[in-house]
Amino acid sequence: MRLGSGTFATCCVAIEVLGIAVFLRGFFPAPVRSSARAEHGAEPPAPEPSAGASSNWTTLPPPLFSKVVIVLIDALRDDFVFGSKGVKFMPYTTYLVEKGASHSFVAEAKPPTVTMPRIKERETPLPNLLVLCGDHGMSETGSHGASSTEEVNTPLILISSAFERKPGDIRHPKHVQQTDVAATLAIALGLPIPKDSVGSLLFPVVEGRPMREQLRFLHLNTVQLSKLLQENVPSYEKDPGFEQFKMSERLHGNWIRLYLEEKHSEVLFNLGSKVLRQYLDALKTLSLSLSAQVAQYDIYSMMVGTVVVLEVLTLLLLSVPQALRRKAELEVPLSSPGFSLLFYLVILVLSAVHVIVCTSAESSCYFCGLSWLAAGGVMVLASALLCVTVSVLTNVLVGGNTPRKNPVHPSSRWSELDLLILLGTAGHVLSLGASSFVEEEHQTWYFLVNTLCLALSQETYRNYFLGDDGEPPCGLRVEQGHDGATAAWQDGPGCDVLERDKGHGSPSTSEVLRGREKWMVLASPWLILACCRLLRSLNQTGVQWAHRPDLGHWLTSSDHKAELSVLAALSLLIVFVLVQRGCSPVSKAALALGLLGVYCYRAAIGSVRFPWRPDSKDISKGIIEARFVYVFVLGILFTGTKDLLKSQVIAADFKLKTVGLWEIYSGLVLLAALLFRPHNLPVLAFSLLIQTLMTKFIWKPLRHDAAEITVMHYWFGQAFFYFQGNSNNIATVDISAGFVGLDTYVEIPAVLLTAFGTYAGPVLWASHLVHFLSSETRSGSALSHACFCYALICSIPVSTYIVLVTSLRYHLFIWSVFSPKLLYEGMHLLITAAVCVFFTAMDQTRLTQS
Repeated sequence: MRLGSGTFATCCVAIEVLGIAVFLRGFFPAPVRSSARAEHGAEPPAPEPSAGASSNWTTLPPPLFSKVVIVLIDALRDDFVFGSKGVKFMPYTTYLVEKGASHSFVAEAKPPTVTMPRIKERETPLPNLLVLCGDHGMSETGSHGASSTEEVNTPLILISSAFERKPGDIRHPKHVQQTDVAATLAIALGLPIPKDSVGSLLFPVVEGRPMREQLRFLHLNTVQLSKLLQENVPSYEKDPGFEQFKMSERLHGNWIRLYLEEKHSEVLFNLGSKVLRQYLDALKTLSLSLSAQVAQYDIYSMMVGTVVVLEVLTLLLLSVPQALRRKAELEVPLSSPGFSLLFYLVILVLSAVHVIVCTSAESSCYFCGLSWLAAGGVMVLASALLCVTVSVLTNVLVGGNTPRKNPVHPSSRWSELDLLILLGTAGHVLSLGASSFVEEEHQTWYFLVNTLCLALSQETYRNYFLGDDGEPPCGLRVEQGHDGATAAWQDGPGCDVLERDKGHGSPSTSEVLRGREKWMVLASPWLILACCRLLRSLNQTGVQWAHRPDLGHWLTSSDHKAELSVLAALSLLIVFVLVQRGCSPVSKAALALGLLGVYCYRAAIGSVRFPWRPDSKDISKGIIEARFVYVFVLGILFTGTKDLLKSQVIAADFKLKTVGLWEIYSGLVLLAALLFRPHNLPVLAFSLLIQTLMTKFIWKPLRHDAAEITVMHYWFGQAFFYFQGNSNNIATVDISAGFVGLDTYVEIPAVLLTAFGTYAGPVLWASHLVHFLSSETRSGSALSHACFCYALICSIPVSTYIVLVTSLRYHLFIWSVFSPKLLYEGMHLLITAAVCVFFTAMDQTRLTQS
């Protein structure tokens, strides 16, 4: 079966998305939930245990408090209340902790330590209860989100007149879990414990109650946890906590029988104390078992996803020699007898493994929970990928097809730029195994982009002055004639992709670079380097230096709104000048009005100001202004799509397709301008400026091939992802982009806008790549080559990373560092799949025209 390189790469990335989805579902544990839902009504409380005697206590115990007031302080660290710092900063609270009627604990929050709903929960003269707590702590630098002791430990203080404190009774705070608060407050208010709660009762709250009530409270809590364990752990009967619960219930029944017979005796008290300790042990063990269930990895699902992803990566790597040939086509062996025999054999083996794993699993497994049709489909896909990979490997070994610098021209050599691309990609992949490099990944991309500029500068000087063997292999050549020195273009074996004129092999006299343009070519890498250095100063990101002040913080302060307004207006003007050159007159007008609307939107919400209204206090949500811009965005995108569809009908009108692609790109630029915060608008302007410089003065004169241009676009797209202020920390996602122009939260538009706002850098550079290759290439296979290279260079990091994450799943920073990066990689792969679909669609348009 013969497929184009782009179509083949798109199919591979789509399959890879499926594999990553299965891996993520196994890596991130499913929450422990009860199957009983609220719509079925509340279940009656479990009756009090009895052993041959009839107990009439079948209702919930009465509430202990009439009202509960929760004071939740953001980022309240435990040593801010307990110890010397508490005496200094919170003296009255410290007095209540040490001498007042209170119980104090150190509650442990689960990472990631970010603000989110954690405590899920609600006339007799009963006392009131004041709960003072923090949602998480903070590090010494004031940040939070990781799993250090300072960020995890928070104070939990329960204050009530119901708590008695003897003189001189000094209690040290015990360590508990934040999840214990829900169960404690439910019992304190006489309400059912939430079905999904994995916490246990804080016993000091009820230790002043009669023994029967204490045992009743503990029994209700253990019954709730044991039911949750039964519904989420297949082998619950073997769990130590469940066995302790059954033992406690039997002892409790004996105590009830004895209590009903004689209410006051030493034997009754001793047995009650024993039951109490048994219940507390059972609660602790059950809570730990359920918490462990929450943190348990679904290894089988992870392995299935990993196998699929690695098979796709191996297939892409083995297909490089065929995919990058001039025809941009490759043979996918699907019909050979050997393929069929191996395919059915692998299916049988995988089915047997699936049955064995799913019947012997002691915990829940997502892949085992799928229907046989869905699970069988994944196994068929994995089998087919393995067989195709083996067939392609056999052809490579038999045919001797080894990767070369350029399969189109076997004689071409590896240049410094090619080696940089190879070593840079390998170095980036290897760096993902270290937590510090993951936290500071932006430094890796800044280094690679800067090194790329230096390599381009060296290549430019060599091509224009020295040459490898005395004269440049391609590009500008200086010739001596009667009229002095003249410039002419020389074609070489590596100059097959880009062209200056669609009808001739070399440019005309009017296209020869003159003196000023020649110096611009030589200066362009250094200008790009300077732009990148300025952008680094705009947003501090990562972890090590994120707390340091940057230009963005300076601009967003209220004292510098005038400077921010001027910079935003100037950036929008630069965006218009650089984008309008390739648009139709109608799109130019729409772009101008749209960019004006962007400034009006930011002025409406108070981010910038108009010169004639410097002290405007009329701040709104800017709904009308934002929707005004959305109209122009959709209009420009519609115009570009219409031109692309026309270009399929009018095969001879190549310019129409070029204009259509540029208008789609312009619409995306306008949308990015709307979603970017004002201080980030220079990032967009510099991105367009660098694209213009590289297009006019680097890619065209030096005539890089499609693979090199694709990698350069990818690298700059990744660098601009971090120039925006993004990082591998979920906290840096600007969710405000999802609410631009919306009155209320609407899930699908909010998700799409947030995703585009976050990945605007890679998306804009990818769309520019499509336009550039469609408008500047001589070879019809350039888009297919670019699609394949883009898919490959995106697949290598994500495939390697899931292997690293699997091996590091018990690392100290797995949840604070590695798992957020895994989510970013998964989302990036999904966007890559969309980009490859766009590549393939444009390539099919070329085939239709030809």
